[in-house]
Amino acid sequence: MQKFTTVSPEETEALGEKIGAGLKGGEVLALFGGMGAGKTALTRGIARGLGIPQGVSSPTFALVHEYHGRLALYHFDMYRVESWDDLYSTGFFDYLGTGGVLVVEWSENIENALPESAVRICFQRGKSDNERIITVEGMDP
Repeated sequence: MQKFTTVSPEETEALGEKIGAGLKGGEVLALFGGMGAGKTALTRGIARGLGIPQGVSSPTFALVHEYHGRLALYHFDMYRVESWDDLYSTGFFDYLGTGGVLVVEWSENIENALPESAVRICFQRGKSDNERIITVEGMDP
């Protein structure tokens, strides 16, 4: 497990870019953390690291956004997922094994459905409003 501290959204994005640059495809990045923790900022950086030029936004109402760069990025928001039926309706299982990268916000809502190989990325608020403590388990960014 590695621990990182960022003090701005830009630093969180830079960490994400470093993570994205090292991805090979097929990874599931499970993001854990509360509202405003920095999950989407990290995902924007991951997208940049994958060579995705367009902006990344939270897929709260769409449930999944697809982006294409060096690898496909499937960005899920599981905030409203409360049951297995809800999870199946997102198409989550259809995306596994596609060779793309899955980034899953609100992974705490689907923890029992995550593959064992999922990279767990946890966000905690630090001492200041913008400080984040980010732990990464399952890969070396």
